[in-house]
Amino acid sequence: MGHIPDMNDADIARYTAQIEQMLQRLSKDNELGREGQAVVSLDQQSVGRLSRMDALQNQAMAKAQQHRRDQQRQRLLAALRRIDEEEFGYCIDCGTEIAAQRLDLDPTVFKCISCANG
Repeated sequence: MGHIPDMNDADIARYTAQIEQMLQRLSKDNELGREGQAVVSLDQQSVGRLSRMDALQNQAMAKAQQHRRDQQRQRLLAALRRIDEEEFGYCIDCGTEIAAQRLDLDPTVFKCISCANG
């Protein structure tokens, strides 16, 4: 397979830079999210019952956000691998080219619109 015929080295460099920037933002978000995932103190003298429940809910939301960031990181790394293997821009199911507009919106897509829609 190789790169999409319409995709030149500048396009590949642009997608690579975009993906790497997204990875950097995820790393920064991970640093900010660590505090929200900290163990919730159950000391009833310092925190009321409703405050503890709120803290536990906030912790659960922070963990869910971390899970989504981890999944996005895996998709970004997979896109970089597809670039390295010269498979970027091709559907993993049918092998057809993925529309450039689709890749511009989300460079982590790995299926053409037909296969993505089932």
